[in-house]
Amino acid sequence: MIEVNESAAEYFRGLLQSQNTPGLGIRLRAVDAGTPKGDCQLEFCEPADLLGDEWEIECEGFILYVTADSVAWLDGAVIDFERDTTGGQLSIKAPGLRGAPPTGDASLIERVRYLIESEINPQLASHGGRVTLREVTADGIVLLQFGGGCHGCGMVDVTLRNGIEKTLCEKIPEVTGVRDITDHEKGDKPYYERKAG
Repeated sequence: MIEVNESAAEYFRGLLQSQNTPGLGIRLRAVDAGTPKGDCQLEFCEPADLLGDEWEIECEGFILYVTADSVAWLDGAVIDFERDTTGGQLSIKAPGLRGAPPTGDASLIERVRYLIESEINPQLASHGGRVTLREVTADGIVLLQFGGGCHGCGMVDVTLRNGIEKTLCEKIPEVTGVRDITDHEKGDKPYYERKAG
């Protein structure tokens, strides 16, 4: 069940009244659910926008529609609005949205992927970069592909050895090494330019 606090309901009613569109509701969906990037998305929706499988939460003065594929991830969520001097802040606290870190009996791939998404990619994002897991070999070598600002970056080897490989090997003992399989010659917006020659 999703709880909409009265302050949030009042906020939504005000938004909907300002749109002056009969039958307009609010739709809530989970984005990247079950991953460390999990988030919620709210949008206006007219009756014609509905797919028909949404769950309806009747609030005083409006309906909150929850997309069917988001219901399990948003169970127990609380939507609140806290007023402050700048207007206010809407918050959605959904304890199950991002899933749980893999347990010790999870596969090596699951544990590596979770560590990449929860720790490594957020750090690379500060330079506009990211890394994607392509494979974990039978002998524990992690094969990665760089993208964004890391694709073609002149410092990618330092990032790989001193950051990514060190983190993965320290936190997941089965990882024996990390290899970059990216074609860096095709990178068009590197954070640091590579030196010619």
